[in-house]
Amino acid sequence: MIEVKDLSFSYGSQEVLKNISLSLKEGNIYGLLGENGVGKTTLLTLLCGLKKPQGGTIETDGRKPYSRQPSLLQEQFYLPEEVSPVHERADAFGKEAGALWPNFDLEKYLYILSEFEVESKKRMDQMSAGQLKKTWIAFALACGVRHYFMDEPTNGLDIPSKMQFRKAIMKYTSEESTVVISTHQVRDLEELIDPIIILDKKSVLVNASLERIGSLLYFDYGKEVHPKALYTEQTPSGMVQVYPNADGRESKVNLEALFNAVHMNKEAVKSLFD
Repeated sequence: MIEVKDLSFSYGSQEVLKNISLSLKEGNIYGLLGENGVGKTTLLTLLCGLKKPQGGTIETDGRKPYSRQPSLLQEQFYLPEEVSPVHERADAFGKEAGALWPNFDLEKYLYILSEFEVESKKRMDQMSAGQLKKTWIAFALACGVRHYFMDEPTNGLDIPSKMQFRKAIMKYTSEESTVVISTHQVRDLEELIDPIIILDKKSVLVNASLERIGSLLYFDYGKEVHPKALYTEQTPSGMVQVYPNADGRESKVNLEALFNAVHMNKEAVKSLFD
């Protein structure tokens, strides 16, 4: 369990996060959404202990990430958006770096590489951007940690690789894992992430499961615009619109439409979810 209470962080005079509070529970794959500059990467680096909170607290299983205790570090993995092109073969890198994580499984790492169609004997600094990203994803999943923090993991991946990524996350993370994925590519991960966290400048607008989102908002794919629509969009396959779910009907949550509805009606949506 990760508990964030009244978290604040600034870069000089620029306040990025202000009094953020949320709970992240095991067994969930959280999607962290938000516009550029709202603090998604900052939040991830605070969660994994690379930055120190300037206000409030973060506790992961009762420990503070910034204390950098080895017992916590070996239970978490942070995957940045830009990964390092290590001057080493992928298999050798796994053997050496994997020693830092007690649950690292070399056979699993090599197997995931094969599923990703990455040559384990190839040097990482000679790989394409997509192959390098998949190597780091394979390494992260082979570490067998409790907490994963991934910043835009599908950036640089082609369409088949994005499908491989989704399957790997489902297959190689346990029911005890907490996974937080920051992404702009909501369509790539729509069938994977749940619950959804939407950050705004300095605050959290939404932190809810898809079930709760669907109970509060209705996603209509009809032809007539609803008078209380928070967002409407004409697509090649028809119209999608979002409005308050006044009568408890079921609908399929469209994450892109949700994000746009929240962005255009921040206070109304935030009060709805509060």
